[in-house]
Amino acid sequence: MAIFLYAKFVAHPQVVVRENSPLLLANNMAPESPQAQLPDLTMAAEKSVHAVVHVKVKMKQEQSDMEDNPFYDFFFGPGNRYRQQQPQYRMAEGSGVIISPDGYIVTNNHVVDESVNLQVVTNDGHEYAAKVIGRDPNTDIALIKIEANNLPYLTWGNSDALKLGEWVLAVGNPFNLTSTVTAGIVSAKSRSNLNIIQGQKMPLESFIQTDAAVNPGNSGGALVDSRGNLVGINTAIASQTGSYTGYAFAVPSLIAKKVVDDIAKYGHVQRAVLGVMIRDVNDSIAKANKMANFEGVYVHATSPGSSAEKAGIKKGDIILSINGTKVNSTQQLMETIWKYNPGTEVNVSVKRNGQLKDFKILLKGDTSVTVGPKIEMSSLGAEFGPVSSRDKQRLQINDGVQVTNITKGKLKDAGIRKGFIITDINKLPVSSSDDVDDIISKSSSKKPVLIEGVYPNGEWTYYIIKPE
Repeated sequence: MAIFLYAKFVAHPQVVVRENSPLLLANNMAPESPQAQLPDLTMAAEKSVHAVVHVKVKMKQEQSDMEDNPFYDFFFGPGNRYRQQQPQYRMAEGSGVIISPDGYIVTNNHVVDESVNLQVVTNDGHEYAAKVIGRDPNTDIALIKIEANNLPYLTWGNSDALKLGEWVLAVGNPFNLTSTVTAGIVSAKSRSNLNIIQGQKMPLESFIQTDAAVNPGNSGGALVDSRGNLVGINTAIASQTGSYTGYAFAVPSLIAKKVVDDIAKYGHVQRAVLGVMIRDVNDSIAKANKMANFEGVYVHATSPGSSAEKAGIKKGDIILSINGTKVNSTQQLMETIWKYNPGTEVNVSVKRNGQLKDFKILLKGDTSVTVGPKIEMSSLGAEFGPVSSRDKQRLQINDGVQVTNITKGKLKDAGIRKGFIITDINKLPVSSSDDVDDIISKSSSKKPVLIEGVYPNGEWTYYIIKPE
């Protein structure tokens, strides 16, 4: 079964029940009970529909194959390719959820990751320019912002408290149909191994599965409980045809909230690690450990020098819970640890040789994001200034910072010329010289830095600061 971040619509087949059929008779004979009555979801729908927005995305189109055509220089002359070809764009759409009255909006990373211009349309029809505050490809969550006040917004709910069979609403803008609400139930939790998040070193797939109808444009929209609390961000569907067939997936609210809180506070996501290599408990592991039931997560090994190793966790231990939260799969354990920041002390309960043991472990940060020696701003050899409103409109960009002077340094060595407008550094948006300072100062001198942007003549290009 394939996973689609966007899908085509397919109508549900009609079910016909004939008179005197066993199904009809069974329904007639079934006793009535309060539990069998459908919940009233009108309050939740009314509350959430005003806080979900339509996100319109302009993306830069790849240059046509004409650039590689040997006859191109014959017609236009060598060196004129960029001047002859104007940048091409394509449009995409998604949804977002307002999470504060001053315009912070959570959406999916895949909705905005290639954007050069973002527009947000609220439920009352107002349109705003939006900018990307930060993105986390590992969870497919992004934080964007519009300049507005007194906006309706949703409050975060507790995705851990969701129960199987609980009613939820999916709110979004499928097929450019604004303010659409669909209902379903929670079909599964901590759903993983779906290959939704691709190309990332440490993806976190631990989705809420529902049967609420989700279609193109729903990505980034709200999954809310019957009280109208935000419990997930709708992300994808599972289908063999690309059409909605009853399976939809959402990033749990506790993960999404952690991501946007970190982005707002630190500018990036802080990810804690326990320092263990784990696998799900199976028959052989259960028998070897004399376990009557499958529970916990098996420790296959500990990372040398990790917090887990120093605390005394050993190969063969069965991790049962983290701070009292039970973990019965590798994905549940990863999701639980994800919610904490590095430097947090957690209580880890394990079973060893049939005996229960508790360990206090101080979580470390993900070593894959340790950047090492920093790049000094003084080594860039450039001065920066704001981009004029006229140039923003002409070049169709939301933000950026312009190189107003360049001398000997890393930027000149990379090939950047005076006048270049930097829009992104390491895939993070740039709107001021402070953004350049912040991103560069956090970058490692041992790793390449990707700088993207556009020249005033419309030439889009990128440069790489090579590692030392």
